[in-house]
Amino acid sequence: RWATRAFSLPVVLLSGVAGSLSDRTSNSRIIVLCKIAEIAITLLAVIAFLLYGSIGDYGTWTVLILMGIHSTFFGPAKYGILPELFHHKHLPRANGLILMSTFLAIILGVVLAGAIKDALVVTDAATGKEDFSQLWIGSVACALVALVGTITSLYVRYTSPVQPQARFQMVDSIVPEPIVSLLKRDRPLLLALVVSSVFWLVGGLVMPVVNRMGKDQLQQADTKTSVLTAGLAIGIIIGAIGANLILKRMPKDKQVSLGVLIMIVSMCLVSIWKPNGDVLLGYNGTFLGLIIAGIGAAVFVIPIQVFLQERPPLELKGRLIGTMNFANFIGILLAGPIYQLLIWVAERCLAWPVSSVFAMMAAMLVPILLFYRLPKL
Repeated sequence: RWATRAFSLPVVLLSGVAGSLSDRTSNSRIIVLCKIAEIAITLLAVIAFLLYGSIGDYGTWTVLILMGIHSTFFGPAKYGILPELFHHKHLPRANGLILMSTFLAIILGVVLAGAIKDALVVTDAATGKEDFSQLWIGSVACALVALVGTITSLYVRYTSPVQPQARFQMVDSIVPEPIVSLLKRDRPLLLALVVSSVFWLVGGLVMPVVNRMGKDQLQQADTKTSVLTAGLAIGIIIGAIGANLILKRMPKDKQVSLGVLIMIVSMCLVSIWKPNGDVLLGYNGTFLGLIIAGIGAAVFVIPIQVFLQERPPLELKGRLIGTMNFANFIGILLAGPIYQLLIWVAERCLAWPVSSVFAMMAAMLVPILLFYRLPKL
């Protein structure tokens, strides 16, 4: 929990700075600089683990915060450059590929992190204390990945700054004043930002619910519970690949509704339990249901991302995407206390099993299904 907060804090505090920089500077250059910084940060992780015996967690916490800062500045450039590189009719496909590769990296990262930890962390039989000093080897592997990413970034076509004369003020460090003014007069843009934040709020709820459900209700070990969590990411990857084929055949005002409907139906099915408290679909059915929910999530979020990239004026795109990152992380941060509330309502107030929280999450999406329609650009 504290690690998530440490990683998220720079996003909350520096999104406005990152968005302003994205508008004032070439996004392609920001991407290259961020990838170079990634090499430096991963090499710092090597040092942090080598010195773990003398400096303890201070080094690794520093690296975590630096990675949060890196992600804060990388996000607006990564998404802001897409409208500069692709025609609007290709943006859904480009966003789908970005979403697919992101979640594929998450899956591989989680799996490989566990394997590296098992291979390199030694537990003292007498004290039970874990020795993390050998994890520097894993950080070297991360540095090599960062090096490959940096080399790849050099091939991204150069893009010119969209507003090189823009001035930044500290008051704009979270949400820049021009974005506040834009959102006040552009209600569809504000609503899209809120809907995007709700999506990431629900996404932040799914992971702890699946973990609790897998261990307590489905009686599975950590490995099979992790597979359940991966099911959602697998679905997002599938949905991201197929979203362009699905969405280009549908009117824009129906696209988000289709994704939300898929999510609601699959979550409701996963939530159903037998009188003895067992999940009706069982382990395999739950895994399939989460894959389908992930497909719906991709179909849901990609049109909103495209809208948020194309709707704002060219000179404000970077700052708007920085604000989107800020709003999304607010949703993720709110997921923690809302999860505790929903678990308390389910178990203490209603005496329902953990899977019932999926029905509650589905209920949170119903207003979007009923009332929200993605407007035309």
